Amino acid sequence: MSTHSDTSHPVIIAGAGIGGLTAALALRQNGHSVVVMEKAHELSEVGAGLQLSPNACSVLDRLDILSSLKTAAYAPENLRLWSGETGRQLARVRLGAYLEKRHGQPFWVIHRADLQRTLLEKVRQTPGIDLQLGAEILDLSPSPYGHLVCIYQTEEINGNLDCKALIGADGVWSKTRKLVPAHQNAHFSGQVAYRATIPLDKLPARWSGDSGLWLHKNSHLVHYPIRGGRELNIVALAEEAWQDETWSAREEKETVLRVFKNWPADVRNLLKASETWLKWALCSVDASGPWTHGHLALIGDAAHAMLPYMAQGAGMAIEDAAILAKHLPADVENVPAALRAFERERKPRVKRVQETASGNARTFHLSGIPAFARDTFLSWSKPEALTARYDDIYGWTPER
Repeated sequence: MSTHSDTSHPVIIAGAGIGGLTAALALRQNGHSVVVMEKAHELSEVGAGLQLSPNACSVLDRLDILSSLKTAAYAPENLRLWSGETGRQLARVRLGAYLEKRHGQPFWVIHRADLQRTLLEKVRQTPGIDLQLGAEILDLSPSPYGHLVCIYQTEEINGNLDCKALIGADGVWSKTRKLVPAHQNAHFSGQVAYRATIPLDKLPARWSGDSGLWLHKNSHLVHYPIRGGRELNIVALAEEAWQDETWSAREEKETVLRVFKNWPADVRNLLKASETWLKWALCSVDASGPWTHGHLALIGDAAHAMLPYMAQGAGMAIEDAAILAKHLPADVENVPAALRAFERERKPRVKRVQETASGNARTFHLSGIPAFARDTFLSWSKPEALTARYDDIYGWTPER
């Protein structure tokens, strides 16, 4: 097959999530024509809150997205760590203005749907990006002219579309990943997340302002304000054998209270405040596996879904988009080589972040003497020192 790419052919992106939409904007900024194919017929509000640390914000700023997110985002000044056993505050990590001054970009928390909606509006306003909903990619076939033929289907047709590359941004249960030989299947972690959002005006004042992280045996809980500080996002995580591929399985409040029955009264009262809970099985994809094959590359959760214990799943997908575009200028001649270079550059960093998240999972859920040692260390640590532990993650910026 020829290595020369026909610049008249678009880059096709499978998936209109955060990684796919960011990649579309980054590639279009480079001069590519882009087609985004999303199998869902509409982009509904799924998921809940997520964290946009300075590394992710640096990419969104370069794509002229960041200013549009400001009214929906919230910038907590601190992350406060608590014992889920005793209710005692263990430590404080500085965020907010301190972290922005340290790394030049904000640390925001935001509802996933607000971020996706802002990206979607930007995509729809950008000439040269075609978004097709209800379209699912089925297969790829080579052409004798140095590009690919993408085979897809909608409710109306089965179609073929010539393209210079296919980018799989279709999430942890990626279908595109199956087109990569020796791909890694998603692996269930043995843990689940219960998620809810509650209007903050219905809650005591103690839940406003700073983010919180509560640590307990085999479980932990995270909360922070979203939607400009109007709602509280709650994620309660526990070790459990339940598995499902959905992000939005309904769960009864009584089940959540039963799982967290040994927690402090304040936390249980917080959990009681929501009648609506969604359940999500935590799965990961080993970042060591292959991400590319010829003219095909995987990004985001399709390539390296990670546990949420470093809150970098969205951040790594956003970073992927920037580095993918760096390796795919408009006049790229050897697309497979460019995609391999993208994988070589990204994989070491993503593996480190994935390993950090896995390490945090173990640390957060300690019990007995190891938990006592963890809590003692946190109690003795200065807020600035705890912030500095993640400088290598938060301080990353894409090369110009």
